[in-house]
Amino acid sequence: MSAPAHEIILGVGGGIAAYKSCDLLRRLQDSGFGVTVVPTPSSLNFVGQATWEALSARSATTSVFEDVDQVRHVSLARHARGAIIAPATADLIARIAAGRADDLLTNVVLAAEFPILIVPAMHPAMWSNKATQENVAKLVERGFDVMQPDVGALTSGDHGKGRFPETTAIIERFTTHTLAPQDLVGKKVLVTAGGTREALDPVRFIGNKSSGKQGIAIAEAAIARGADVTLVAANCEIDSSSKISRFNVENTEQMQAELSRHFSDCDILFMAAAIADARPEHLSHEKIKKDSFKEIHLTQNPDLLANLALKKSPRQIIVAFAAETADDSHLLAREKMARKGANLIYLNDVSDGAIFGEEQTFGSILGAETALEITAPISKISLAHQLINQALLLSDKLG
Repeated sequence: MSAPAHEIILGVGGGIAAYKSCDLLRRLQDSGFGVTVVPTPSSLNFVGQATWEALSARSATTSVFEDVDQVRHVSLARHARGAIIAPATADLIARIAAGRADDLLTNVVLAAEFPILIVPAMHPAMWSNKATQENVAKLVERGFDVMQPDVGALTSGDHGKGRFPETTAIIERFTTHTLAPQDLVGKKVLVTAGGTREALDPVRFIGNKSSGKQGIAIAEAAIARGADVTLVAANCEIDSSSKISRFNVENTEQMQAELSRHFSDCDILFMAAAIADARPEHLSHEKIKKDSFKEIHLTQNPDLLANLALKKSPRQIIVAFAAETADDSHLLAREKMARKGANLIYLNDVSDGAIFGEEQTFGSILGAETALEITAPISKISLAHQLINQALLLSDKLG
């Protein structure tokens, strides 16, 4: 049997979701990781020590007073590449945030100099409690990667945010985000997300279906890789890391103002937001009555990306996005890339509303002379890392 590619620690908190970490352990092993399980004492009420040792083929201790000759809290922290703590209960999160060291797992965390993914799982009321959210914010500020819980049914019979995420999602987050290479340190990345809305009256607007998920994923991926990230989000309700400098806007004029303020300082711009092509000629300050809705006169919005490209320095990289439905979408995307002055463009086929609001995506990353086809659906965070990789490759070529 070949040696594992990386040694990691799987910390297990004392929640009912602990049983799901048995599958997580197996899948991590299948992915080539060597896994040492460090359960908390209370977690053994749900999954016993013998189970962890049988599945991992390694010792699974809970206290610093076991195997004392090995000084396990130091030796484990010294040899691991990273750690996943799943499930992380409200109590465990609070203890880590407070810097407690009252069992082997929390001692390892304090001794660690590697990236750690926290996977919370608890009742929705406990997750939303201000104390828990403050503790999570502390961990994020200190450099922990905290995954959001899923929304769904829970053991209590309730439904809400607090469910243990799917195993595949945890592993993807760990491999692409928590263990992300620090190749954007010193770089400034500007990202737009969501879709602008142009008001007709105080109630109605012209908008589009963009959810902002892809833009948020790019911002999160760039932060994970060490960048200084500015996010301009248009009508996007998705949360983002507190490490991201975020500016929320509603319409194209506001988006233009923020981009004008931040573009000159950035190294890479990812223009993922869907910008409204037109706006009403006249904005009614009162709700337009139904009988008055005969026609809407529009005027074209400025081309934000093309105008920014005119100010682009040779060192800056611009990544554009194209949503097409036509058969000649590749040709249209390349024409758009040239017209907008972008270095790369990500092309989506959005026939029948595909991609918008979804967790996965597929399409083509096009350069002036290159094409990377993504034919099978992948997560938007995985695409985010691929886009960053392509931007960095191009940046290296440009010097």
